[in-house]
Amino acid sequence: MNEPTTGTLDVPGATLHYERRGRGPVLLLIPGGAADAGLYAAMTDDLATRYTVVSYDPRGLSRSRLHGPLTDQRVEVWSDDAHRLLELLSPNEEASVLGSSSGAIVALDLLARHPERLHRVVAHEPPLLELLPDPAPHRALFADVRETFRTQGVAAAMARFSEGLGGRPEDRESVTELPPEIQEMAPRMHANLPVFLEHILCPFSGSVPDVAALQRAADRLVPAVGRDSRTQEALYGPATRLAELIGGKAVEFPGGHVGCTEHPKEFARQLLAVL
Repeated sequence: MNEPTTGTLDVPGATLHYERRGRGPVLLLIPGGAADAGLYAAMTDDLATRYTVVSYDPRGLSRSRLHGPLTDQRVEVWSDDAHRLLELLSPNEEASVLGSSSGAIVALDLLARHPERLHRVVAHEPPLLELLPDPAPHRALFADVRETFRTQGVAAAMARFSEGLGGRPEDRESVTELPPEIQEMAPRMHANLPVFLEHILCPFSGSVPDVAALQRAADRLVPAVGRDSRTQEALYGPATRLAELIGGKAVEFPGGHVGCTEHPKEFARQLLAVL
C-alpha cells in the first residue's frame, strides 16, 4: 500500500488530521461511527489510480483534536469541516464524496449546502431515523444504547446496539479478522467509542436532512445500501426512502453496514462504477 501524505487543517474549534493519496480529481472519504481516516485504508490504493483520495479523522476523534471541551457534535459543523477540506485540496474543481453511516449524514448536509462544489456524493447507509415511516422504536433503541453506555460501559452498549439492529453474535468481527490495513486503526477506533456513543450517535441519527435541497441536487446524489443490511431497517431504510424522495433507487454495495472493510476490493469497484 502506498504511504499517504498527511497534513493538518485548522478549522474553528479543532485541528483536522487528513491523509492524501493518488492523483486526479479529489475523492473525499468521510468515515462514520467511531472510525477515522483508516476506515478506508484497504481500498484507497484501488481508488488512487483514478482519484486524489482524501480521508480524514473527524473532529474529536483520533488525531483531530478539539480546541475546547467535548460536547454533543453537530452535523452542520462537521459538514463545514468537510467543505473547508475541499476548499484547501480541491479549490477550483468539483470533488466527489463517499460518506458511510454518520459520515453519510455529513455528506448529505454538504451536498444540500454546497451542491456547486460536488460532482457526485455517495451516501452509504446514513442512519437518518426521521426518514423512516415510524422512527420512534429506532430512536428509542439509539437512546437506550447511549444510556447503556452511561451506566454499563462501551462493551455492553455495543452489544445492545448489535442486538437491537438485529445482528447476530457471529456478525461481530474481532480485530484479528479485520483486513491488515484496518487493524492499525482498531485501537484508535476503540478509544473513540465513548465519544461516538455519548456525543455523535443520537444527535446525528436524530437530525433531519434538507430533502428539498437534496431533490434539487438529485443528479449528483447516489443513496447506497449494503446488500447484507436488508433486514436492518435503521441502516437500510433511510437510504432507500431517500432514493424514493429524489426519484430513484438506492444502489446496493457488497457487504453490510461496513462493507468497505468487509469487501474492500469489491466495494471500491462498485464505488468507481457509480462515480
